[in-house]
Amino acid sequence: MKRSIYDQDHEDFRSSVKAFIAKHITPNIERWDSEGFIDRDAWKAAGEAGLLGISVPGEYGGGGIPDFRFRMVQMEEFAAVGANSFNAGTSVQDDLVIPYLVDLGTHEQKQRWLPSLCDGTAIGAMAMTEPGAGSDLQGIRTTATRDGDDWVLQGSKIFITNGIAADVVIVLAKTTHGAGSRGMSLFLVPTTAPGFRRGRKLEKLGLRSNDTAELFFDDLRLPADSLLGHEGKGFVHVMERLPRERMSIAATAVAAAAAAFEWTRTYCFERHAFGQPIGNFQATRFTLAEIATDLEAGTSLLDRATVLLNAGELSAVDAAQAKYWLSDMHNKIVDRCLQLHGGYGYMLEYPIAKAYADARILPIYGGTNEIMKEIIGRDIAHRATH
Repeated sequence: MKRSIYDQDHEDFRSSVKAFIAKHITPNIERWDSEGFIDRDAWKAAGEAGLLGISVPGEYGGGGIPDFRFRMVQMEEFAAVGANSFNAGTSVQDDLVIPYLVDLGTHEQKQRWLPSLCDGTAIGAMAMTEPGAGSDLQGIRTTATRDGDDWVLQGSKIFITNGIAADVVIVLAKTTHGAGSRGMSLFLVPTTAPGFRRGRKLEKLGLRSNDTAELFFDDLRLPADSLLGHEGKGFVHVMERLPRERMSIAATAVAAAAAAFEWTRTYCFERHAFGQPIGNFQATRFTLAEIATDLEAGTSLLDRATVLLNAGELSAVDAAQAKYWLSDMHNKIVDRCLQLHGGYGYMLEYPIAKAYADARILPIYGGTNEIMKEIIGRDIAHRATH
């Protein structure tokens, strides 16, 4: 079906993204996967190419265009070449860290961090998850305690994307004991601060070149102006911004599923068995037909949700539906695509094998899909009784 969500500006931007990828990403993917790390030069090049901070106001070094479709174009082009790790890192920067700063930061906080996050000379991370608190953020144990005009941060975080490379981390901590969700606050933590410590660079199933880390805060002293947003409103701030994060995951899912389908469709008509392309067998054609139709349905859901997001009308339930259904769809499609590759699909020299490993995290992070169903189910129950 003809897709109508993009206009000429988005397609022109796509051309510049493709040129950036050809020069700075594709030649390095295998090395980055082997080393488990992405060169900072790639981040700087992305900044120079105008790929970071597109939504940031121009006075802070960004593009001044709050249109999520430009982010979607990047995701599609990164996925097309299997650059899922770079996509994951830049998604944290552009869809989590930067929006938090734009929405909640003071003028001084924005001046300090946004220009360098937009030009790629600084890398950001978001630290919410802890060893004993994943989807249940009310279970976090990291604390920030007042000491005079300062805050003293104590605790640890885990599974932090960009944690090794990060120059600044947004940290969720408890600031009022016994107050539940009303006793949490957000803090901007420079990684040069005394008391900040990085733990292990964690070994993951997929996204091998995207660094994921443990972080520790050992009596880390922060000035009062490190508070991001309002004291005691940290949990609310996070809940208000989860739809953007979940849409980033949903858009990644569709982009990566579409890339997997394109590789597989090509493979099925190049690979011969029993004297003909395997794409000529009815069983293969039926599978390809099912995948293509699932993709059309998924793309329509994503595009509809994107229109709502750009209009400021996407609800938490809408975002949960998109994230849950599209990330599940992505995993099912990649699994079927790998099967059509046969034994070659299990070989890492084929992009479908890495895509299979990379896909598995999407139903987990940003809130597990079980939590997404709970959000949707609660809304259904609420509407049924009111």
